[in-house]
Amino acid sequence: MLTTAAEMRALQRATELEAPLDALEQRLGALGAALATSDAVAIEDAAGELHRALAAAVEHFARAARDGGVPMPLRQRLALAGGQVAAQREALARATAALDRAIDVLLPNLGNGGYGAGGASGRNSQSGSLLA
Repeated sequence: MLTTAAEMRALQRATELEAPLDALEQRLGALGAALATSDAVAIEDAAGELHRALAAAVEHFARAARDGGVPMPLRQRLALAGGQVAAQREALARATAALDRAIDVLLPNLGNGGYGAGGASGRNSQSGSLLA
């Protein structure tokens, strides 16, 4: 049973932090699902929602930290969510790099002396071979 004012404030603080943390965790799950389906529109929407949820959670947690602290279980959940954000960011970076490599294979001369907008070759007529 809670008897002191400090215990009551700690319980209230934990309750106030639960909603933004739940929203953040749900948005992380939604982005993960969108990434799994490779749906660009869903990924963009989920990423925007995640950004908003993350900003709200950080604001709530910063306020709680200033007003007396954040309970350890909630700090641990926030740290876990931060790790998941980092992992998703890394997955996106790997996917982007793979896409860039695929584009380089399919269009190797894009921007490197291939055909220009007018159809003329942008390559140097002196290719380095000996002319007879």
